[in-house]
Amino acid sequence: MDIKKLKNILEAVLLAADRTLTVPQMEALFELDEERPTRDEIRKALHEMTDDYADRGYELKQVASGFRLQVKQDYATWVGRLWEEKPARYTRALLETLALIAYRQPITRGEIEEVR
Repeated sequence: MDIKKLKNILEAVLLAADRTLTVPQMEALFELDEERPTRDEIRKALHEMTDDYADRGYELKQVASGFRLQVKQDYATWVGRLWEEKPARYTRALLETLALIAYRQPITRGEIEEVR
C-alpha cells in the first residue's frame, strides 16, 4: 500500500473515531486487506501526517492512550464559541421548591407538596 493512500485512510479513521487510537488498533483495521501495512509503516505515515498538519488549524497529537486529531490550542477561542454555555433558566415552581428545601432541611416530598 502506498504511503499516500495509507495516510488518507488513517486520517479518515482518526476523524471518525470518537476516541484515541493506538498503532495496534490502527493495524487491526487492515486485517482483512491483502496489502497490510506494518506497524513501522503506520508509524511512518503518522509521523508524516504530523508534519503535513504543521500549517493547518488542527494537529495529530500523540497522547498516553494513542493518537487523535485535535484543534490546535491557538484556535481554541474560536472553536469554543461553538459551544457557548447559556445561562440556566429555572421555572418559578422549581425555584419555589428549591427555596423550601433550603429553608426547611430536611424535608420530604410529601411536605413539599403540602406547602405547594
